[in-house]
Amino acid sequence: MSSITSAESRLGFVGIGYMGRPIAQRLLQSGFRLTAYDRHRSKAEELVRYGGKVAESVAELSSRCDVVLSCLASDEAVLNIYKGADGAFANAHRGLLLIDLSTVSPQTSRELSRLGSERGLGVLDVTISGSTPAAEQGALTLFGGGDQACFADAESIFRVIARKFFYLGPSGSGATMKLVVNSLLGIGMQAIAEAVALGEKAGLDRNRLLNVLSETAVVAPAHLGKLERAIKSDYSPQFPLRLMNKDFGLILNLAAAVGAQMPATRASFEVNVAQSAEGQEQDFSAVILEMEKQAHLGSGDNRRTRVIGE
Repeated sequence: MSSITSAESRLGFVGIGYMGRPIAQRLLQSGFRLTAYDRHRSKAEELVRYGGKVAESVAELSSRCDVVLSCLASDEAVLNIYKGADGAFANAHRGLLLIDLSTVSPQTSRELSRLGSERGLGVLDVTISGSTPAAEQGALTLFGGGDQACFADAESIFRVIARKFFYLGPSGSGATMKLVVNSLLGIGMQAIAEAVALGEKAGLDRNRLLNVLSETAVVAPAHLGKLERAIKSDYSPQFPLRLMNKDFGLILNLAAAVGAQMPATRASFEVNVAQSAEGQEQDFSAVILEMEKQAHLGSGDNRRTRVIGE
């Protein structure tokens, strides 16, 4: 296919959730014509104010658009959208490009690519690194897998939603890179949670501790905002804990398949699961609460300054 342009190309977008909504909004505001579909129609309708249209089905999108992007929460959701009589593949016109932004297993990405190629369709797995604020600012990082020429054709889309984008290799490479990155994201958050609980337990003032940590070189940029929000006890979801848990499962499944040992990932997963048992929709940084609870630091006590050794 030829290069994608905002003037000529019609985009379809499936999945208007935490990440899908700001990504689709930025594409509309940059001049792309975009039609959205979500199983909760009201979510797709939120884009009408920005010039978006609403599709009644995935079949409608894939039959009318030049490019269809999807951003969904699980492998099952992705496969349901693409496969079947009412799915994107069955209703696509030859030459359609499909870009899956979802975090799924590399095996799922390769299956989508195989099914697409059988129908003369291009399929890319272009995974996302970054939280909701980064998506709103167009500051995401993207990891691409699939045909390199198709990836190059879609650069006009990537430039709108991302600060950096990388082509990694054949189908499944983007999905694999995302799992590599999210292993560091999840383990890093767990390390911070343990360090915070240690400092509090040893007598440091919680807010001062968090402020100073944010000024050190050992905290990754992706975690800095989490420290600022923890001071305010704000664990509202930017990257939900349930999605981090899902990603940990994918990471460990991939590790088992390739024979990689990941003890720190497994331990971090266990803490995520424990905090998820609280039942609230929280950001993945809420593992700080779980480690404070395990350290017997009560919600009222964990902000007071204690004398070391008392």
